[in-house]
Amino acid sequence: MSNESVATTATTQALIVGGGPAGLAASIALRQRGINCTVIEARPTPIDKACGEGLMPDSRETLAQLGVHLDERDGHLFRGIRFENSVHHVDAHFPSGAGIGVRRPHLHALLATRAEQAGARLMWNSHIQLPATDSAASSGSNPENYRTAHVNGEPIRFRWLIGADGQASTVRKWAGLDRVRTRLLRYGFRTHYRIAPWSDFVEVHWGRFGQLYVTPVASDCVCVVYITRNPRCDRTNILANFPEMARRLERAEVVSQQRGAVTASCKLHRVATDFVALIGDASGSADAITGEGLAISFRQAHALAESIHSGSLAPYCRAHGQIGKLPIAMGELMLTLDRWPALQVRAMRALASTPIFFQELLQAHMGEKSLASVLLRRGPRFGWSLITKGAHA
Repeated sequence: MSNESVATTATTQALIVGGGPAGLAASIALRQRGINCTVIEARPTPIDKACGEGLMPDSRETLAQLGVHLDERDGHLFRGIRFENSVHHVDAHFPSGAGIGVRRPHLHALLATRAEQAGARLMWNSHIQLPATDSAASSGSNPENYRTAHVNGEPIRFRWLIGADGQASTVRKWAGLDRVRTRLLRYGFRTHYRIAPWSDFVEVHWGRFGQLYVTPVASDCVCVVYITRNPRCDRTNILANFPEMARRLERAEVVSQQRGAVTASCKLHRVATDFVALIGDASGSADAITGEGLAISFRQAHALAESIHSGSLAPYCRAHGQIGKLPIAMGELMLTLDRWPALQVRAMRALASTPIFFQELLQAHMGEKSLASVLLRRGPRFGWSLITKGAHA
């Protein structure tokens, strides 16, 4: 490349591929540390996605650290979580704060506005061509060397490359980071109904073939998501397995077209090279049953920006494992009930008889108590209830 062409080529310290919540959060966190960054996204804004649309209190707090403050003008507050099946229910309030249900396009628009205000360059409807794959090799390379990609046919030089391009990440494959340790897929279908929320909980209704999640997102609207292991389920009649919910929503107006998505529980062997880092679903994910997908991405954004600011991605690799450790553990615990419907029925009976255990599990899920200590202290009694009360209808 000639000196003249170098002088006219755009340059950015961090090139972020993917302009969803993870990519935008990373751009904001980088700008908070004075790092120049550019976000490349193939779709127009705002971006929608079939998700539960509920943000837990800790997720709101982490988002606020990025400068995005959500209140009742943005959605609908909820105070806790309720598990329910056809016979039993158990609920618990958050130990502190409130969660909020917010429509995904609105959240995306808020993040995009904040990223622009922070000074990130956002390029929508744009397509990237990464350098030749031999540039991805980290062995013997200098992370301070700038590389050149092409965006909409124009060259752009970058020092750091961030893959925030979702579960089917192109950056992950390009960088040779797509080796997977574990992977479990489930399938979600989302619909909105015009009806006033009837409780201050996010409700998780357990059925034989999956779970129905109900999140209040406005004073006159709820988000209903069905998640199942069966990709061939009858998506036109997902309420058939939840007769009580079908009755409640029978007269409610459907106000959004049903959208589908894949939710994955996925863990990678590595999430970074010396100059490439993955974030959000591109870096692995916890199942949607945890409700922590966005919170994980926001925490990763802070850790990644701090690591890039230090000049090395090694701290991010360590932090990434810690950030995902608790949600993955909680997800595996709850997915055990999904795998074994008979166990789920017994567990719901036992939880209903020992609600303090459910309350402390929620506290552990929020990071306010140790999961190991909760299981050690409350587990034996719950196990006894599982055997005794769970053995009788």
